Amino acid sequence: MAAVAAAAAVLLCARPAWCGDPDGPRNLARQSRLPSGPGLAAAFPGDRGIAENPQVIFADDFESGPLGEGWDEARNPAGKVLTFAVPGADAGEGLGRRCLRVEAHLANDTGGGLTKWFESAETLFIRFYTRFDAQCDYVHHFVTLRANKGLLGSHRWSGFGGAGLKPEGTERFSTAIEPWGNWGRWPAPGRWNFYSYWHEMAPARDGKYWGNSFGVPDAPLIARDRWICVEFMLQHNTPDRPDGEQAFWIDGVLQGHWQGINWRKTASLRANALTLESYVTDRWTQNPVNVVCFDNVVIARAYVGPVAQR
Repeated sequence: MAAVAAAAAVLLCARPAWCGDPDGPRNLARQSRLPSGPGLAAAFPGDRGIAENPQVIFADDFESGPLGEGWDEARNPAGKVLTFAVPGADAGEGLGRRCLRVEAHLANDTGGGLTKWFESAETLFIRFYTRFDAQCDYVHHFVTLRANKGLLGSHRWSGFGGAGLKPEGTERFSTAIEPWGNWGRWPAPGRWNFYSYWHEMAPARDGKYWGNSFGVPDAPLIARDRWICVEFMLQHNTPDRPDGEQAFWIDGVLQGHWQGINWRKTASLRANALTLESYVTDRWTQNPVNVVCFDNVVIARAYVGPVAQR
């Protein structure tokens, strides 16, 4: 009955979203015991050496090596979307001398990005820095954490695709931290929001299953032309029990924390793929060129927090 009640509440929203139904996941940020402020990154100024911390699964500050080194897949249409750039003076010394630049061209491509498969953990923290160009319009999809059936062969792709379809609970679930413009009601790029697929998600008005939104409607609008520290957490649930969680922080401040999520039905389904991308379409976007930069990506088993200055 709780799932039915949650679905009914969601159908009243402009976008599939948890709209305050008492039986659905609620934002518990104000009473959450999750940490904020400095995290494990505080011991590694400029993130130098952070990859050696036993809690860190993967880290890339884009300071050395060719494009895509250390990642498993790159989406770079015609070789014109992904490049390296200089972070700029406002980044301070913490972000170093190089970052990843994603330039999406509305008439020719949908942007691009990088994907990394990794050995999962029961609780995962993903921290990255991002900067939206001063003229950047709405972004359709952003940074996504996907659960696949495994890391080998076709199993590693089970969490990809499936837009508009409800997961079965044994093959995939996903959650993406995204800028959401509320159908153009908020100035671009909008406000931060989770866009999540799982087997107990609610349908949209068209009867299809588009990602359900976990947002903070009264949060500040996302600033353009400055670096932002974004971190999000996913806690796996006990198979077929609603004890999973997700949360996100902006510049080290907890913005949203949701509990009571039944992500999966089987323990073999684990979040193990991260896609770092800016995916742009003409659904809301009008600017022909939209630029987003990324830096200092960390996947960890513990809260990472903002980068410490060198």
